[in-house]
Amino acid sequence: MTVLIIVAHPDDEVLGCGGTAAALAAQGVAVYPCILSGQVDARRQRPDLPDLLEDIKASKTIIGFKSAILGNFPNIQFNTIPHLELVQFIEQAIQQTQANIIFTHHPHDLNNDHHHTSIACQAAARLFQRRSDLPPLRGLYFMEILSATDWSFPVQGNSFSPDTFFEIGETCLEQKIEALRSYRGVMRDFPHPRSPEILTGLAAYRGGQAGMKYAEAFQTAFQALTIGGIRGYTK
Repeated sequence: MTVLIIVAHPDDEVLGCGGTAAALAAQGVAVYPCILSGQVDARRQRPDLPDLLEDIKASKTIIGFKSAILGNFPNIQFNTIPHLELVQFIEQAIQQTQANIIFTHHPHDLNNDHHHTSIACQAAARLFQRRSDLPPLRGLYFMEILSATDWSFPVQGNSFSPDTFFEIGETCLEQKIEALRSYRGVMRDFPHPRSPEILTGLAAYRGGQAGMKYAEAFQTAFQALTIGGIRGYTK
């Protein structure tokens, strides 16, 4: 198993999947973050680029990520990038890592970069059906990003609808919060969604939904399965 977390901006990989990634890494699973806008030039309170790269590195170390794959797509302008360019960059990341489990943004996040990342990722995730040198996709999951997924407006029933829960426990939750703190200017005071109190509360709530102490929740886009020796998938 190799996991690829495909996100628009630095810190999204931790907000959406940090606890699950830490739990997987602790089990020896290779988890790679792919960040399409590695420089986030338009972000307010963003540190200088060398400091941002140090923040990414520090976060990687805390969670246990493998080396980050960084793109140079312009922040808050993914709608101006040809769709094919985003797809091809993600396909290269899939080929490079040989990933068969992918996490990405929910397509109806309020942040427009998240939307275009998700759409491109869904197209790129089908690469295994066109290439014989890639492992079959085992799962594609949409994440929830505090201050993006939760801030979206319910349009035609397209809100985040979690159906998969991964237990992260107290240790991995603490790693997630510590990794977010390593990103300068990201965390906020309570009651902002990116506060330690809300992060902890969400993990407890998602855990309670699934009979776990702390958990992260995801929406399944694709999941391979086998029943009685018959292959199939859920989407």
